[in-house]
Amino acid sequence: MKLSGVRLAGVVALAPIAMLGLGFAAKPLYDTFCRVTGYGGTTQRAQTISTRVLDQEVIVRFDANVAADAPLRFAPRQGAQRLRIGETGLAFYEVTNLSDAPVKAVAAYNVAPFKAGGFFQKLECFCFQEQTFAPGETVELPVIFFVDPEIVKAPGGDKISTITLSYTYYRAGSAAGPGAQSS
Repeated sequence: MKLSGVRLAGVVALAPIAMLGLGFAAKPLYDTFCRVTGYGGTTQRAQTISTRVLDQEVIVRFDANVAADAPLRFAPRQGAQRLRIGETGLAFYEVTNLSDAPVKAVAAYNVAPFKAGGFFQKLECFCFQEQTFAPGETVELPVIFFVDPEIVKAPGGDKISTITLSYTYYRAGSAAGPGAQSS
């Protein structure tokens, strides 16, 4: 089948526009894929607590980081918690604005090992929204979570004994991090 000159010109003109559109859609599509599948250690957002609690335990370790351009001190209030799989946990992080100006920030998160991401369920988290911290302000930030009992049915999931929940705070709108788009 031969394309006429007009049709060929139309296809050639539309190709870069389509590629540009896909370029803009790539990040939101990738973020959605990670949230749905847990890919890359992306945790899940639960609506209700687990109705099943297993005897098997898991240690959840807590990690905190701050991007270089964010004048914040950020740390977990506890190093780790031992929970039964399916049991609801409550952990606290503390953040302090070290500057003399308000700081808008957003926390990116993941878990390790990555295969646990699809089973690490958050009921409530400071990471769900952008935060503004007043100059010198210190805030205690909760996260309520559980590990879905289905993890023991996943290949290798029954061997996971430790999960690290990690956050990194970025200035909102920073090109260095996810603050460019808050969710």
